[in-house]
Amino acid sequence: MINMVRIAREKSQTGIYHIMLRGIDKRNIFINNSDYEKFIEHTTKAKEKAEFTVYGYCLMTNHVHMLLKTESEEIGDVIRRITVGYAQYH
Repeated sequence: MINMVRIAREKSQTGIYHIMLRGIDKRNIFINNSDYEKFIEHTTKAKEKAEFTVYGYCLMTNHVHMLLKTESEEIGDVIRRITVGYAQYH
């Protein structure tokens, strides 16, 4: 049996996090340019509902790097807001 327990995320003192989002089995999450645009659109919509700042991002075919700062919302909730909207798009 394989232990699949995820290590708990450590809360940042500054509220700044480096986030990496990746497709299942490292599969591509962006197929064409409109996919990249939709991801940015969903991130912008998430910012309207939650207080966070995007300091930078890098969108690659099978993963995303983001540097975010959360204000009052937990980082897991921010990530969920971004990713659920994009996943529903597909």
